Amino acid sequence: MTVSTARRVRRTLLGLLIGCATLPVVTAGAQQAHAAPGACGAATPAALGAFFDSRMPERLRESKVPGAAVSVAAGGTTAFAKGYGVADLERGVPFDASRSLARIASISKLFTWTAVMQQVEAGRLDLDADVNQYLTEFKVPATYRQAITLRHLMSHTAGFEDVGVGIGARDAADVSPLDRYLAEHMPARIRPPGVISAYSNYGAALAGHLVAKVSGEPYDRYVKRHVLDPLGMAHSTAAEPVPPGLAGVLARSYDTEYDPPKVYPFTFDRMPPDGSVTATATDMANFMNAHLHEGRFGDRRILSPETTARMHQRSFSADPRLDGYAHGFKERTVNGHRVLMHDGGWEGFRSILMLVPACDLGLFVTTNSPGGGTEGMQNLIDQFFDTFAPGDGTVTRTGPAAGATAGTARSAAPQAGFYKPTRHNASSIEKVTTLLGPARLTVDRSGTVHFRGKSWRPQGDGLYRADDGDRLVFLAGPDATRYVATDTSAAELMPPAETLPVNLAALLALLLPTLGLLVTPFAGLVRRIRRRPARASGTWRLARGLAAGAAVLAVAFLVGLAVTLFGDTGEFLYHVPLSFTLLLAVPVLAFAVALAATALTVRAWRGAGAGLVARIHQVTLLAGLTAVAWFLWQWNLLGWQFP
Repeated sequence: MTVSTARRVRRTLLGLLIGCATLPVVTAGAQQAHAAPGACGAATPAALGAFFDSRMPERLRESKVPGAAVSVAAGGTTAFAKGYGVADLERGVPFDASRSLARIASISKLFTWTAVMQQVEAGRLDLDADVNQYLTEFKVPATYRQAITLRHLMSHTAGFEDVGVGIGARDAADVSPLDRYLAEHMPARIRPPGVISAYSNYGAALAGHLVAKVSGEPYDRYVKRHVLDPLGMAHSTAAEPVPPGLAGVLARSYDTEYDPPKVYPFTFDRMPPDGSVTATATDMANFMNAHLHEGRFGDRRILSPETTARMHQRSFSADPRLDGYAHGFKERTVNGHRVLMHDGGWEGFRSILMLVPACDLGLFVTTNSPGGGTEGMQNLIDQFFDTFAPGDGTVTRTGPAAGATAGTARSAAPQAGFYKPTRHNASSIEKVTTLLGPARLTVDRSGTVHFRGKSWRPQGDGLYRADDGDRLVFLAGPDATRYVATDTSAAELMPPAETLPVNLAALLALLLPTLGLLVTPFAGLVRRIRRRPARASGTWRLARGLAAGAAVLAVAFLVGLAVTLFGDTGEFLYHVPLSFTLLLAVPVLAFAVALAATALTVRAWRGAGAGLVARIHQVTLLAGLTAVAWFLWQWNLLGWQFP
């Protein structure tokens, strides 16, 4: 079995850059994303059945996905729920919407945010209070003057860096109590709170911990008693492992790029409030109906009408004209309709939940494999909205949503350059992964912005729009950091030292003179053939040998680093592999040798007896080693800087 290069790169991003904690399953935007809303379609059981039965089987085949389940909430009921394909290939178990449990990953955060709002309603939590007010075992450090609040956590604007290494565990014994894990693995604060959104699993876990503290109940037990049980979600759980009564119907997930497909193992989440919920599609319809109907499900409710309305109000946007967050829900505009949504991916499961309050409509889809990509499912979502929540085809300029709270970044002039996601790591070895996916932004003479495969045309007043309706703005933070924000994501301008061209130049500064070492044996051979005596001093020859050895060690490390980054990085989800720990010893040795070579070169320079070419090569070799030392220092690869 072989894995394609594309798959290896994807694994790098999953296992190291974003830690397999959440993936964009689909974008919540069809063509004409911001068209004026049309009348809501008739989401009847018959219409929904005809829609999915005619499309889902084909989508599964095209995407190489074994199975899926879908549920639709409409009119206060489960209008449609059905499984497609198989939940267990080995046993041939069909996917059942009411029985097959799927790991919904980061959609679990909606349960955490609902729990937060319950405690706000009860008066035990305040959305705008310093979270340190509730913490006793540990405190969030005062890196910035502004305190972090629950509102920041819910809008992913707390300013934490991203950490993906070590967030998963193979068995329960490796999962620490949540408070201890949060205290020992707190990510660095890399920007003041409230500036820009940068998705944070840690922030959601911290919020779940606060719920547990003020309620006196462990997170999984709290969710069961106060959310799952009132909603009749008897086939769902926030516990890991899945309780014995439900474990037998847990769907299995697969990597279908292997033949036969490879089963993903059950992976424990070390921060359960960010992604531990396992649920059936039918149960998820109950959750959607509760949020569509003022927190009520049947004769029970999980939130008051006032709290539900407050939760669904926009809580943050980088700019009032862009989509943002609504107290944990991602806010999107599709066909002119305001959509509250969340997606998630874990263990190969890919899921999405979308609510269209104006149409009293909710959609949940889950698949048990990433398959060949998201294009097929994206098309299915687009067609669903075109059928049941259509637009009238005219693009409109929407204004700020109710309750809009803009970030502290302010409008700025366009700036070309390389941009990295605001969600990135800055303090550990994970920082190097930002080199794998920078996006170049250019501005042409007409003022059109070219970014991430789209052309964004100026609309006036600093707003840009792409052909599909997505909007873009340029921003400057309080510390003058430059950002570009769109309806779906935000990115930060990289300083020149972090850009790919500069770093490639640093690497070439060593690689080219190291290749020159290949000429050295031939030069010695020519000298011997011509019977010319060696004139270089012993100290100079030692300096040359040490510099050559250091260069070879440094290049060997770079090769090992490339093999690691573009290979299977799945082990990083659990811990830093021993092989990588040992690999990090190579540059330490290389630069210790390089320092010795530098000292001997200075000492032997005057009486070296070396020719001009040899002297120039020695200097360029040591300069190249210095450049690579800077490269490794910048990306936290000198020493063992683990998260």
